[in-house]
Amino acid sequence: EDAFAQEKNIITNGVTLQGLDKQTGRVFIIDAPLDKLIEFGTLKIVVKHCEKSPLDDRQESMAFVVISEEKAAGTLQNLFSGWMFATSPALSAMDHPTYDVWVKECKALPNI
Repeated sequence: EDAFAQEKNIITNGVTLQGLDKQTGRVFIIDAPLDKLIEFGTLKIVVKHCEKSPLDDRQESMAFVVISEEKAAGTLQNLFSGWMFATSPALSAMDHPTYDVWVKECKALPNI
């Protein structure tokens, strides 16, 4: 085994998201499995992939997130689709007047 080989990221089956309702100032912590629809206010969130670095001293979590919003007549408007990084939430953020959503950490969830 190569002592200098780069360690691979740890792929997880769950994610912790943090949501902010800007109108009330309330913060919500949301734990969810991957590929499951999460509702936060009028937002519909699906996390497709989540992984974290193996290094304890630099624990970066990154997730591929798809966020839509339910509009009139039951239609969905796509608001965000891309990677979010826990240590740099402003790098790839969703722009919404009422809600903020960001990744806190990728984590292993028990099988349901």
